[in-house]
Amino acid sequence: MKKTAKEKLALEIIERLKKEYPDAGCTLDYNQAWKLLVSVRLAAQCTDARVNVVVQDLYARFPAVESLAEAKVEDIEEIVKPCGLGHSKARDISACMKVLKEKYDGRVPEDFDALLALPGVGRKSANLIMGDVFGKPAIVTDTHCIRLVNRMGLVDGIKEPKKVEMELWKIIPPEEGSDFCHRLVYHGREVCTARTKPYCDKCCLKDICGQVGI
Repeated sequence: MKKTAKEKLALEIIERLKKEYPDAGCTLDYNQAWKLLVSVRLAAQCTDARVNVVVQDLYARFPAVESLAEAKVEDIEEIVKPCGLGHSKARDISACMKVLKEKYDGRVPEDFDALLALPGVGRKSANLIMGDVFGKPAIVTDTHCIRLVNRMGLVDGIKEPKKVEMELWKIIPPEEGSDFCHRLVYHGREVCTARTKPYCDKCCLKDICGQVGI
């Protein structure tokens, strides 16, 4: 089946970003699936670096799904408030851990819809878990992804995360999606920045960016 212009551009971008960021991965620290669930909820409107510091205190006090499920929301909030939106994040984490404990025997479900049904878990978080924990096809449409794929011409002026995700599924090979999105985070922080003008002069994509007809 003949590839579309956007599919060709996507494949070229994927290959170049692989060379530029060969070891790109999730920048949230975790060693168990439930900890990634906690961290990705805390990461909303907060840097991954700060989350990685804050969760150390959280896990020192509540080292398992069970202990976190039984913790008072106020106690969780006291620890996580440096991440911002402390009350809503603490409430979601508490409710999520309760569901894991009561319904899944403390384990994180390996099913996208089941993940989406967990308190505080949206499509971005569910995709991150599916890709990073379970090695399944995933596309994580965070702010870096949305900004970059619009600039690159892979989507056309779409800002709504689910719509961006659906467009990318059409042109990104399933096995590449998770790593591609991680590389977009690195590229978005270092080169294709949001708060300054992007550093196009040192971009590995500068000759093909936005060139859908390559």
